[in-house]
Amino acid sequence: MNVISKYSEIYGLFKAEFPALEAVCNEPMKNHTSFHIGGNADIFVMPKSEDEIICAIAFFKRHLVPLTIIGNGSNLLVSDNGIEGAVICIGKSFSDVSVNGSKITASAGALLSSIAQTALKHSLTGFEFASGIPGSLGGAIVMNAGAYGGEMKDCVVKTRYLDQNGNLCECIGDEHGFSYRKSRFTNGEIILSATLELKEGNADAIKEEMHSLAAKRREKQPLEYPSAGSTFKRPEGAFAAKLIDDAGLRGYCVGDAQVSEKHCGFVVNKGNASFDDVTKLMTHIQKVVKEKFGYDLEPEVKIL
Repeated sequence: MNVISKYSEIYGLFKAEFPALEAVCNEPMKNHTSFHIGGNADIFVMPKSEDEIICAIAFFKRHLVPLTIIGNGSNLLVSDNGIEGAVICIGKSFSDVSVNGSKITASAGALLSSIAQTALKHSLTGFEFASGIPGSLGGAIVMNAGAYGGEMKDCVVKTRYLDQNGNLCECIGDEHGFSYRKSRFTNGEIILSATLELKEGNADAIKEEMHSLAAKRREKQPLEYPSAGSTFKRPEGAFAAKLIDDAGLRGYCVGDAQVSEKHCGFVVNKGNASFDDVTKLMTHIQKVVKEKFGYDLEPEVKIL
């Protein structure tokens, strides 16, 4: 019995129980990752509300279906074998953004760029750093995403989430446990929404800063190729991109996966890179950097 037939009956039961909940069978994950790599998900669900997320999770747990939660897919490398079971995509279908004074509350699927545009519209400063990060709010909080001197920990004040037992919870302030590319959300918690505390600012100055950061990204990052952003975390006392460059790996390829010639911190998909191409290249980078400089590079990309 192949994997698709194994879950086709479950898919039918799911659609019968939740006819209004958007879901498809045998969905290519390469269409949902910025790397443009990945085989099919047996069941792919796109909820539009907290209730739909909770109902979908409960259904798949009840039927003992393996469950994977993703956001915008901008930090994912998915196997060419795909993902067995169900994938719940907390993305553009679940992306409301609202403003109350200096606070912005957004659903977990809201893109950081959309939140930044909302902040600009209301002359709120403090989120410019995230305006070019190609991810969603939920994923950004889980990994405490950051750029150009700013991090999510600087503005996130409250988060609603489901714990690993499916209970609806909140955490406030320091309870988030933010540190470099980490948070408290490491045990299968699912972020639903969060509130950001920003400051009143000048719209022209905010817009100018966003344009300046966008120009820096275009100049320094290989935005012309699919990637998952920075491939490795910054090791203590060094920079991953410089270590990779100094190791002589600029432009190094395995198949269509390449260490970007523009920014060595990025592994890019030059056309038809496979999962194996990327993972073999990452392993080679880690091996060479370890041998030459003694640093252990830890992936920043999440591998599924």
